[in-house]
Amino acid sequence: MALLQKLHLLSKHMSKSPVSCIMRNYAFNGTRATYCVQNRFQTRSTCTTQPFYKEHEVKVIFVRANGERIEANGKVGDTLLDIVINNEIDLDGFGACQGTVTCSTCHLILPKEVYDSLPEKPSTDETDMLDLVHELADTSRLGCQITMTKDLDGLEVFVPCSINDARSVD
Repeated sequence: MALLQKLHLLSKHMSKSPVSCIMRNYAFNGTRATYCVQNRFQTRSTCTTQPFYKEHEVKVIFVRANGERIEANGKVGDTLLDIVINNEIDLDGFGACQGTVTCSTCHLILPKEVYDSLPEKPSTDETDMLDLVHELADTSRLGCQITMTKDLDGLEVFVPCSINDARSVD
């Protein structure tokens, strides 16, 4: 039974007792959670039976045009845009549309083998935005459309030296 279901049933049972609950404790030891409810007559507790799922961290290296390498950490399921934002990486204008595929400021160039191995190919919206970028390459993608997986851990991406915000193109 999931922890939340256990906690709900435990709280429901304890609230029916003649004396209201006077103490609730949560304990986390890094792998398990324990929830304890106590009143004058009884103490009940429950614990997760399995360790918490620890999200797998991934590393990305952003390589600027001048050769500067910026290492950043993210989680499986984050986009490259999320990683830039969450790590407060200063890439001028990067992600101006916040991932809505209406600009081209998160333009990145991927290694050929990574580009070819991505499960999702660029959408029509993404290719339309890529048509407007500076320094377009065969392996160009928008960072907001690349979702990190365990296989992409250690990914190195090239950041072009200039950006073009497609929203300002007439």
